[in-house]
Amino acid sequence: MNVVTPPEKLERKAKDYASDQEVRWCPGCGDYAILKAMQKTCADLALRPENTVFVSGIGCAARFPYYMSTYGFHTIHGRAPAVATGVKLANPELDVWVIGGDGDMLSIGGNHLLHVLRRNVDLNVLLFNNEIYGLTKGQYSPTSRIGTRSPSTPGGSLDAPVSAALFALGSGARFVARAVDTQQKQLPEVLKRAHGHRGASFVEIFQNCIVYNDGAFEHFTARDVVEEMQIYVEHGRPLVFGKNRDKGLRLKPGSIALEVVELGAEGPEAAGVLVHDETDRMLATLLAGLQPPLPVAIGVLYCDPAESYEHQVVGEQMAAAVEGDIDALLRRGHTWTVE
Repeated sequence: MNVVTPPEKLERKAKDYASDQEVRWCPGCGDYAILKAMQKTCADLALRPENTVFVSGIGCAARFPYYMSTYGFHTIHGRAPAVATGVKLANPELDVWVIGGDGDMLSIGGNHLLHVLRRNVDLNVLLFNNEIYGLTKGQYSPTSRIGTRSPSTPGGSLDAPVSAALFALGSGARFVARAVDTQQKQLPEVLKRAHGHRGASFVEIFQNCIVYNDGAFEHFTARDVVEEMQIYVEHGRPLVFGKNRDKGLRLKPGSIALEVVELGAEGPEAAGVLVHDETDRMLATLLAGLQPPLPVAIGVLYCDPAESYEHQVVGEQMAAAVEGDIDALLRRGHTWTVE
């Protein structure tokens, strides 16, 4: 009798996941930091390169598969989620990561992103948000703010921007998180959480485009303001922030909205500060919608697992469909009765 032994878990380093290709982004691009965090994440999780796939669309972020020593597909504009779905359904054992920018994912690819999230396909979707089209030389994107001046909107954009996290929540995503490219302590931890989630995980990564939209997120990522303008949310912990951890978020009395409250000596509970519950979709929606002067929420906003799509398709539907004698069915006659 053959005895099947599980594959040995190997010790790996970040450099083991770096390909031999020259990394060719603009000097100072936030993509470098995300690539570094991704390679560290793969090493920490000891992912098997032969079992790992990166699928991208079109744009600066879409170069990602070339720089990972794994399998990868550089697909067409906006269709990375659709191609990745096919990959996962063909081989559910693969770790599949989907890479795209705000333009690729939320403009031409918005439809495909919506369906992969609502179906809950077990993919890790990473959206690099720099609020601009970088590869095509700085046109405004779906996440660009009103007033953004660009080659396509020299008078300033009039379009209301899309919130990537709110879009994901509205699409029915079961895991929604946010991270910042340069925050190398938190980013790998968020990526690990996304990987560990069974089903579609969506991570919006705020990423700086040094050429066409430099400093777009400095109001909450700059070192001198980060403690006051960011709140890192963790399940089961009070929503507290500030340089001295002296501020918190609570529900505004008589309203379904969040407000900042100063903490006294009595602490967060007495001040009515909320405790983060990542299974609460309404709280996640409120956190995703925070705008300055309120802090920007970073971390896992929402996580409430459900059975994944490919498990239902491959593990249930297909298994049921092939029950019985297929040869006898084909030779039964010119007509079949479907019950």
